[in-house]
Amino acid sequence: MTVSSEATAWPETYYAGAYWGPRKESPEECARRAADFLNLLSPYDPLLTTWYKPTRSLKDVRKHPLMPPDVATLAELFRRGVNREKGGPVFEDLGFRFLSGNGGLGTDSVHLNTVCGGYSGVNTNLCLMSFPSKGAPRERLLSVPVLSGVLRSMALAFDPDWAVAGSDEYRKLMNADSTAGAFVGWVTYQSRRRGTVPPLPAPVRIEPVEDKGALIILAPERISARNPEHVEQGHRIGALLAKAGLMRPVMP
Repeated sequence: MTVSSEATAWPETYYAGAYWGPRKESPEECARRAADFLNLLSPYDPLLTTWYKPTRSLKDVRKHPLMPPDVATLAELFRRGVNREKGGPVFEDLGFRFLSGNGGLGTDSVHLNTVCGGYSGVNTNLCLMSFPSKGAPRERLLSVPVLSGVLRSMALAFDPDWAVAGSDEYRKLMNADSTAGAFVGWVTYQSRRRGTVPPLPAPVRIEPVEDKGALIILAPERISARNPEHVEQGHRIGALLAKAGLMRPVMP
């Protein structure tokens, strides 16, 4: 029996994230990738067309737009997000962080957290997007066309090793102790660097992402941690991908 994730009092929280290993890049290089990403997102949903600089007050956020994205502005934001000791040195090998939001409040709120240019080998580089927890915008965003578009945009802009879209609860059931790259989500991206995605049983669908890699779409309906069939399917497909050598963590 199919159990809807919305059948309980609290909805599952969904996200999309791309992850890649050590890659030394300057704030300007990170900014060019971020600008490409923001531009690529625009066609997939109205909530993904406007982005703003982080501010101390939510009432001021719309005074600081980032669209259309300017590389020099984004580079300065990345530069400000460098790791440093208070009154001490800068740790550029840990990368540069950039935070942004779409200016929405409550059910319209989407947030971005990007770490780029890290090469310490300690932490992953990433681009993480969180989605609203309720409301009509959430229903639009949590669909295969939008989530596939978000991961496709991440893949083309940041060239990650691996990316995933799904719920936090589902991730924990897939492999609670795994690091990025070692589990299957509702939509999963695998870079060609990690190997070739093998044929997978229906209803799983595989879509190429230009010459970068492939998207693996587990099912056309929303995947939920509260549906035992979805959990079983995720483990089954994960085992097939592991057999093909594709379930390696991004960071060993």
